[in-house]
Amino acid sequence: MALAQKFIVADDHPLFRAALTQALANVVDKTDIVEADTMEATTEAVHQHSDADLILLDLHMPGAHGFSGLIQLRGQVPDIPVVVVSGSEEPHVVRRAIDYGASGFIPKSASLNVIGDAIRAVLDGEVWLPEHIADALGESNEEESRFAEAIASLTPQQFRVLNMLNEGLLNKQIAYDLNVSEATIKAHVTAILRKLGVHSRTQAVIAAQRLELEPPKVEG
Repeated sequence: MALAQKFIVADDHPLFRAALTQALANVVDKTDIVEADTMEATTEAVHQHSDADLILLDLHMPGAHGFSGLIQLRGQVPDIPVVVVSGSEEPHVVRRAIDYGASGFIPKSASLNVIGDAIRAVLDGEVWLPEHIADALGESNEEESRFAEAIASLTPQQFRVLNMLNEGLLNKQIAYDLNVSEATIKAHVTAILRKLGVHSRTQAVIAAQRLELEPPKVEG
């Protein structure tokens, strides 16, 4: 008997998670679906289900901080393909998602059939992009790729510290929130600066802000 293929569906909108689940069911005979509605829940799901076949990731979930969620997952489970699902469909957003390691990009405006085609292609080892966007993409950016590698080299705790630095928190506040000593946070900050190739907290924050993403435009 064929084993079920396991998918992690990470999106904070229940209706869209349902649509993605339906698209998966249309493509795969037996599915095991793990759902997550925040970035924290997604990383926990990946930790518990490291045998997943595919991750479908919304860039705009709570806690995702733009592209940081994608890069975090690529560093955590490099062998599991991640397909970005987003309402932000501009070519430069798609280009950066691919540079940061996504195996595909599905616009939220796509039909169930198109979503199914994308999932099928990625499961077959391809990188999938919608034709109208693929034609508009420029060349891969080596600087973005190197930056993604640097971000991916951060440990989960260092990643949390970087995000908290980006929120303007002081070492003592971060130490309190994470329930560790201030010396531990200083060690994390030192490691973050080294891995990102920067020399100050301010430069680290500027680097982290490169990962931010404008919310998708809502048609009025």
